[in-house]
Amino acid sequence: MSSERDNVLKWIEDNSDSLIRCTQDLVKIPSITGEEKDIQQFLHKKLKSLGMESELVYPDIKKLRNHEDFFETTSFTKYGYEQRPNVFASVKGEGKGPSMCLSGHVDVVSAEPLETWTKDPWGGEVEGNYIYGRGAGDMKAGVAALLIVVEALRETNIILNGDLFVETTIEEEDGGVGGNLYLRMIKPKPDAAIIPEPSNYVIGLASAGVMYFRVTVPGLTAHAATAHFGENAILKTLPILNALKDLNETRQRTIRYPLVEQHSIMKSRATTINIGVINAGDWPSTVPGTCTIECRVGWPPGESRETVISQIETAVFEATTTDPWLKEHKPLIEWFGWRARPHEQDRNDPLVKMIAHHSLNITNAEPSFSGGSAGLDTRYFVHHGTPAVVYGPWAERIHSFDERVTIDSTINVAKVIAATTLDWCGVKGE
Repeated sequence: MSSERDNVLKWIEDNSDSLIRCTQDLVKIPSITGEEKDIQQFLHKKLKSLGMESELVYPDIKKLRNHEDFFETTSFTKYGYEQRPNVFASVKGEGKGPSMCLSGHVDVVSAEPLETWTKDPWGGEVEGNYIYGRGAGDMKAGVAALLIVVEALRETNIILNGDLFVETTIEEEDGGVGGNLYLRMIKPKPDAAIIPEPSNYVIGLASAGVMYFRVTVPGLTAHAATAHFGENAILKTLPILNALKDLNETRQRTIRYPLVEQHSIMKSRATTINIGVINAGDWPSTVPGTCTIECRVGWPPGESRETVISQIETAVFEATTTDPWLKEHKPLIEWFGWRARPHEQDRNDPLVKMIAHHSLNITNAEPSFSGGSAGLDTRYFVHHGTPAVVYGPWAERIHSFDERVTIDSTINVAKVIAATTLDWCGVKGE
């Protein structure tokens, strides 16, 4: 096996320019969540040109609604799924080896505000060891690494024993329901999966539970000159904001998760209730009649969605008990958008040990592990019985201005994924 592996890794190193160009090509195709069609058609043709059986897979909303992890994403509400395909490609193994799925999402967040960028967000500019652009790190360099692995196997005439699947999915930034979840429902179950989200060589073993909720607080409109005849919804929201703040602090004191808190800056931050949006009023001379806040709650493995919902709803309604107006005019709580369960991958799984071994050999750095602070597509694999890890390149300022990814780490990630795939699936004749 060592000679085949050495040949594949050398091919990746010798053809690193191809990996750079592929990353640039992907960055240059804007693919904000909901607008993934162009980049998926590009990748569909690319995978076919690399000798894989490739197909465009459009989500079926009727099938999705029957799954326990389904929720209507905001991008589905806005765009639907009719023009938003996933790409699923495969190469049949010629032995009895286990299968591997290499998976990555193609959607990116908005590049706004554009005036904060010093680089073209859709330019894929190379400067030194960096490739710049929206999605360069999250996660188009990772997708390019998957493509170069496929190309390296083909160019070095490697025939795997196990099946190899490569997929590029939609709307991960919005929950991945029409993307990774849908493919888990309709495609063959792989024996292992790797997702090269930007992780700085850290092996990701867990993802957070994530939910959004909205609290609408009623008031009573009046002219500002006689404001005492009204009930200011903004002011009535203050005790609820304070209650959520107190609940967040209590949860952060009491909920621990080592994979999150191993970094000092994440100490006591395994869970967070974030108050992200507030809307109220439409005129300075009018007492606002409603105030709406929208929040995100994230939590590590160990709690259920039902427990988190109960805690938040109890805190909100208890905050109304001391206000005569709110006692009679209860706020409305709505859960919308993200509704993800957390997951945790067993560190002793053979896949984890294998990728840790190759990461050490190729990067010369002792492997480290993390996870549990953000929602990731790996949860869909694990919840469907497939061991899965995140392992990706070194990226900076993802979801921010001047996003960038390092070239050398992307090359190393491709090598680690290639070596792991060879060992996992096995090579014909070995």
